[in-house]
Amino acid sequence: MKTRRNAFTLFEMLLVVAIIGLLAALIAPQLGKQFGRSQVKITRASMQNLATKIEMFRADVGRLPTDNEGLEALVERPQGVEEWDGPYLGQATVPKDAWNHDFVYRLDDEWGFRLISLGADGREGGEGEAADLDIRS
Repeated sequence: MKTRRNAFTLFEMLLVVAIIGLLAALIAPQLGKQFGRSQVKITRASMQNLATKIEMFRADVGRLPTDNEGLEALVERPQGVEEWDGPYLGQATVPKDAWNHDFVYRLDDEWGFRLISLGADGREGGEGEAADLDIRS
């Protein structure tokens, strides 16, 4: 009489675990790269949106926000500004980049203003995901 086998052997289980580990080792680095690229894309899109809102502020007020006012001028009326038609953002606070760092806003004599994300490391410079992203308008 033949008996039916109802369980996996230890060897079969170890073989399946090894195959899953091998696949994970091959796929995980690719997923990490993809995740990093998507954070850069999300941050660039946020920066473009902020740049548009800054231009709306300029159209209403007749000037760009000062360095002291910064991006807060998009959510809260700066003192002494009558023509402000904000808030310009659909939220009560200024958004952060995809790495949860504040954007850097600076007036620029050549470009008008610069909007900078310091990348994944939150420091100036860097390469790859840690590289700074900069919009000049």
